[in-house]
Amino acid sequence: QVQLVESGGGLVQAGGSLRLSCAASGPTFRRTVMGWFRQAPGNEREFVAGIRWTGGRTKYAESVKGRFTISRDNAKNTVYLQMNNLKPEDTAAYYCAASRWEVIGQTQGEYDYWGQGTQVTVSE
Repeated sequence: QVQLVESGGGLVQAGGSLRLSCAASGPTFRRTVMGWFRQAPGNEREFVAGIRWTGGRTKYAESVKGRFTISRDNAKNTVYLQMNNLKPEDTAAYYCAASRWEVIGQTQGEYDYWGQGTQVTVSE
């Protein structure tokens, strides 16, 4: 069984930065791809960024390109989401997810395991 534990959320002013972490455990073949999603109140959960453990290929939502960076530390089994130039519209609960598929999916259904979420709030 794969377990994912997020950390690093908090309150930040617009223009500021935060780094989220996701510590993963469990069989590596069940978590070929790691993704970050977010969900604001009243909204659907949306894809933010994804990365493959092997090779480090990445994919981003258009809304965060150039501001967010996803990375991984294979030795620590940890995935990071560096968020810069944060905007109030980035406010949401952020979730780490793991997929056993080879392709970086952008929908919830393509991910098999989820963390508990961490709140990010960006003030004006």
